[in-house]
Amino acid sequence: MNLRKLEPLTNEYLESIGFVWHTDEDKTSYVSNEVVEISEDEANAYYEAANELYDMFCEAGEYVIENNLFHELNIPFNLVDVIKQSWEDDVHWHIYSRFDLAGGIDGKPIKLIEFNADTPTSLFETAIIQWALLKANNLDEASQFNNLYEALKDNFKRIITLDSDVEKFEEYYKDLGWKILFSSISGSSEDENTTKLLQHIATEAGFNTDFEYIDKVEFSDDGIFAKDKSFEFWFKLIPWEDIAINESELALLLTEMIENKKAIIFNPAYTLMFQSKGFMKILWDLYPEHPLLLETSFEPLEGKKQVEKRCFGREGANTKIINADGSIDVQTDGEYEGHKAIYQEYVEFPKDEQGNYYQAGVFYAYEACALGFRKGEKILNNMSKFVGHIIK
Repeated sequence: MNLRKLEPLTNEYLESIGFVWHTDEDKTSYVSNEVVEISEDEANAYYEAANELYDMFCEAGEYVIENNLFHELNIPFNLVDVIKQSWEDDVHWHIYSRFDLAGGIDGKPIKLIEFNADTPTSLFETAIIQWALLKANNLDEASQFNNLYEALKDNFKRIITLDSDVEKFEEYYKDLGWKILFSSISGSSEDENTTKLLQHIATEAGFNTDFEYIDKVEFSDDGIFAKDKSFEFWFKLIPWEDIAINESELALLLTEMIENKKAIIFNPAYTLMFQSKGFMKILWDLYPEHPLLLETSFEPLEGKKQVEKRCFGREGANTKIINADGSIDVQTDGEYEGHKAIYQEYVEFPKDEQGNYYQAGVFYAYEACALGFRKGEKILNNMSKFVGHIIK
């Protein structure tokens, strides 16, 4: 793989645009001062792979609902009704998501690792930072597979226009004036500023918007309220499974709101199906030996190197890489031990000369729209670095 070293963006510049999580706990920069060089063909392959995968997820989502496979996916029972309701009505629009992929830059085939469909991170980095890195180094910032900002703006408009032309947004919206409330937890600058970036994009698209921390938002049978205003739409950078497990009363209220058409929530509840790593087992059942998929099972795979991970888990926690003979190659602990395990065939990520591994992340907003990379150890974790790219 080819890397190009660049002059890094200064912390002062990053902070001036709201990117304040630029330094990791070990005092090293979170944003790499190298970019991955890829070809136009490689960029197109990522684009096509993500689009094909999304279509497969939609087909498989219908299969899960028709066959009531929520328990297999480790979905909390108190979200099943709201998942079904959000799936059946087009107004519950999927704003954005990110596919994590192996391969694609090393002559090896692209393979799906997992799908961050509910609350994907690396949005600010992908949409803004890697673009700014090229610009600051006097490179052509258009030399990227990166239309994330504009794709998000158009996808916010589709909340109103749905599948019709986004150019009709103003015509449709002026008679509605519906407002979006954006919320994150307090105390996390990354979550807050990522949410505020999305708010900024929605405002630019033409929406009336506001921001409030989740603990200050009020919920009732009549809808969602903050700052003495009611909101028709609510965007939450809070995982659906956390709401189900930690806020069961809220899960019930949100279900009733959606049932009674008092509010619409983004990302929709059905994205929790896609978020479950157990979904990869459903995909493998429906599309066995598909070139974009890795064999996945709820039982250990016999005679194969594999990865054991939890249906719901983040930042590489509670993950084991298991050798073909059953011995452990490497493992991590974490707080997700209580979730169901899946077993996925192991595939090695592209690797640089220093032994760092690279995982591609392709964002999807109505279609595949941007690429970024994470660099780290065999199991990527919260100390992994963000790496931009340039098309040669």
